[in-house]
Amino acid sequence: MEKYIVNPVLVRMKESARGSIYQSIVAMGFRSRIINDQIKAELQEKMADIPISNDESEGVNYDQLTISKEFDKLPKPTFIAMKEISDEKLRFEMPVLNDESDQ
Repeated sequence: MEKYIVNPVLVRMKESARGSIYQSIVAMGFRSRIINDQIKAELQEKMADIPISNDESEGVNYDQLTISKEFDKLPKPTFIAMKEISDEKLRFEMPVLNDESDQ
């Protein structure tokens, strides 16, 4: 577990003490999708500057390979979201539903 930036079991215990673990999981899922989209946009931005060759006989595109290796070293979006919720940087609120039968 040393390679993880956050211990999933500790996050689960902390969130279950605060309330519903399922709400926390949903919030982490939404946040991890946002992080993933940001990483994808950053990757596309960096790759846009590199000319792409369709000719495979030229060999490896080292610029593309370097950028790819940089992004492979990044932690997974799910673990980033877990770290944010563990550090209390991610807050979420459940919407209050007005039930028409109560009125």
